[in-house]
Amino acid sequence: MSRKRTPSTPEQDETNIKDRIFLHSTRTLSERCTAASTCVSNLGIEFPAVVDDLADSTERAYIAWPDRLYVIDRDGLVAYKSKPGPYGFHPEEVARALRQLVPTTQAAQFPHL
Repeated sequence: MSRKRTPSTPEQDETNIKDRIFLHSTRTLSERCTAASTCVSNLGIEFPAVVDDLADSTERAYIAWPDRLYVIDRDGLVAYKSKPGPYGFHPEEVARALRQLVPTTQAAQFPHL
């Protein structure tokens, strides 16, 4: 799901329109968290997800074209950077990077990683 303005604006993702998923731009952090929760639930995401601030500071700090997947460690350093996507995305590599960062006792909470 993409975070877009309204179903009637050109910025709305065509895939979302086809799937009848309409997410409006958020104006508050609470609205953004609610939209993220909807996405996590509807997509069946089973790993911890984070929400950027309203200034999109994380996106601006790590933005890249073409898209890439990143794993950021607790110190804010890039622990994993995928090859350009979407064809360079390999979820098993992300899972491996996450397993290296998460202590075994915590990892047991997320057996799908």
